[in-house]
Amino acid sequence: MAAVLSVSGSPSPTSRTNRLLRHLDDRLRRQGHEVTPLEVRTLPAEALLGADLQHPAIVAVAELFARADGVVIATPVYKAAYSGLLKSLLDVLPQYALSGKTVLPLATGGSLAHVLAIDYALRPVLSSMGASHIVPGWFTLDRDISRGDGTPVVAPATAEALANVTDQFSAALSGRTTELAAAG
Repeated sequence: MAAVLSVSGSPSPTSRTNRLLRHLDDRLRRQGHEVTPLEVRTLPAEALLGADLQHPAIVAVAELFARADGVVIATPVYKAAYSGLLKSLLDVLPQYALSGKTVLPLATGGSLAHVLAIDYALRPVLSSMGASHIVPGWFTLDRDISRGDGTPVVAPATAEALANVTDQFSAALSGRTTELAAAG
């Protein structure tokens, strides 16, 4: 199947965004995809903020993007936009780091007032970076993601919607890898 890079743009090690993303990673793995998680907060701040394109961590991340067939990008929404941490990563990647990639954008937030952040803030950037197919994304309310107390990760209605979005992404990836195999 496909190689998927699963990127969390949350600055918090205990974030709901990370829990949501790991939930989707598990589903993608069960569908046969190879998933590599990346938490942007673990990258050296001086390399990200200083745009040190030669830093080994930045070079390694650019290679992860280059090897991926698909990329899931998840972010908390702050002030109606994706996180500054995610922005700092996208800024240091090559201009067309998403060229030929299938991308699934995800966002979490405290209010439905932020539901359009994916389409108005994140999607244009992903498109400008060359993504060949950006599948419909999904916004999840913070209250629908557990705090890790042993309850299900996401509320049942949200889990169903996320399963549908994840399956669309998986199907798009499967179609892409089939096309590449036929062309090769």
